[in-house]
Amino acid sequence: MVGPVSREDRLTASRRIKIGFVVLVGLSAGLITLQGDASLLAFAFATCAGLVAGAIVVWLAFPQGLGFRR
Repeated sequence: MVGPVSREDRLTASRRIKIGFVVLVGLSAGLITLQGDASLLAFAFATCAGLVAGAIVVWLAFPQGLGFRR
């Protein structure tokens, strides 16, 4: 039988999901700019802006904090 999930495992999984979501939003913003034949600078700016937007969305969706720290 499998026992209950420990608090440490739950926090690790939550942290990975949050980081993955932030990266997904950031890369999505960058890839959208590449479809419009943007320059490398525009791609980098859009990716950074997407990462910030993703962090804000995670912060709003999980009011207890980003949970990146232990």
